[in-house]
This record gives sequence, structure tokens and C-alpha cells, in this order.
Amino acid sequence: MKMEKVDRRVRKTKARLTEVLLTLMKEKEVKDISVKELSDLADINRGTFYLHYRDVYDMLDSVEDELFCQFSEILNRDFTAIQEDSLYSVLEDVFSFLYENMQAGQVLMGAHGDLAFINRMKGLVKERILQVWNRSSQPSQAFDYYYSFLVSGCIGLIEAWLNKDAPEPPKQIAALAGDMIKRGLVTPIF
Repeated sequence: MKMEKVDRRVRKTKARLTEVLLTLMKEKEVKDISVKELSDLADINRGTFYLHYRDVYDMLDSVEDELFCQFSEILNRDFTAIQEDSLYSVLEDVFSFLYENMQAGQVLMGAHGDLAFINRMKGLVKERILQVWNRSSQPSQAFDYYYSFLVSGCIGLIEAWLNKDAPEPPKQIAALAGDMIKRGLVTPIF
């Protein structure tokens, strides 16, 4: 029972630190954020910070790893069972995930975000799209072009959506993205 209390406090401390880190990253680069500043704003002492992380970069890596794992779980679903609606279903899950993690998405895709993290996410998406592409027996020399077009368009859509004052519900934006993707993939050029 006491173990549960400690776990809850650790979760609350990490959540507060993450909230403060993301707030600070809206204003400045991660390299300009100190452990002291983070700890002071989170209202914890630096020793508590160091119980969980080596430094600010380690903390950012931890936040990104957690987000990456959650995103990976969405993309690792078995799409063969759903078939026709799988694109919309996955997109709805992706946009729901982004909606739930809106502040992190805004920061990591923003001016002071982490391009390496975005590229890591893009790599995961590319890997998954390639698996689906190969399974649907549509081999094409143009895969890299389709992928680049899809990902660039989706990232632009996500940025515009995340930065709206009142973003549409995930289901609505997922349907829009799905329709755009399906129209773009109707007929391979070569």
C-alpha cells in the first residue's frame, strides 16, 4: 500500500516536471533551461530532480521515449482485421493521441522543438507505411515520393491543427486527413 503512494508521488512529480519543461520550451531552447530553473518552477528541490533524471536532456529524452512508445503502439496494430476502415481508425487513434498530448506536440514541433525526435517519428511512420504498402502488393519505384508527400502534408496538417485556438475533434480531423490521403493514393504514377 505504501508503495502505491510513492508511485503516485513519483508520477505527480514527473508530470509536474514535464509540464514545466514543455512550458519553458515554448519560450527557449532546451540548452538554455537549467535544472535549477526547472526545479524552482516545479516547486521541488534539485535533489528530487536528480532522483529521476541526470540532466535536462535526459528528462527530455525520457519524455520523448514515452511519447514514442505510445505512438509506436498505435502504429503496431494489426490492420488486416479492419481492412477498409483501417486508415481512418489509425488516423483517429493518432489524432486522439496528439490531442491528448497537445502541449508536447506543439512544443516538439515548434520553434524550440527537437528535430531529431520528429525525424524518429517520421522513420517509424515510414517503416509502417512501407509494410502496409508491400502487403497490398503495390510495389512502386515512387514509394519514397509518395511517402515524402504524405508525411510532409500530414505534418503540415498536424502543425496547423495543433496550433489552432480551438482544434477540431480528433475524429473530424482524422476523417479529413484520411480523405486527403486516399485521394492522393488512388493511382500510382509509376
